[in-house]
Amino acid sequence: MRNRAKCKACESIIESKSSNDEMVCKCGQISVSGGDRLGCSALNWNNFLRVDDEGNVIVPTIQEAPKVTREDFLNALDELIRKIEDMPPNGMVTAINHYDFVSVLILFSSIFRSEDPRSPKT
Repeated sequence: MRNRAKCKACESIIESKSSNDEMVCKCGQISVSGGDRLGCSALNWNNFLRVDDEGNVIVPTIQEAPKVTREDFLNALDELIRKIEDMPPNGMVTAINHYDFVSVLILFSSIFRSEDPRSPKT
């Protein structure tokens, strides 16, 4: 499927043909990018319509991005730390020093686990 869209506000049809191509409609409400990767964005999703290869207009279903909780973030950090710590010793000292990288991740994890200093003490 080609990366084409129609703006309800200005009625323009735009198309992104390559991975480095970003097209914006006349009124700036919608854009498409990335060619066949089908990237898109909108200031107001109610103005965004997909256009298929035959020229048919498709009303997309817009889904909210899942909310990432603090616990999700901390679990992802912990998993990344574990994976880096499990690397063989020679992998930890390559051009990207993973010892330094895991130290930063541990620091992030510690900061997010600590109590918020702005919160009132009970």
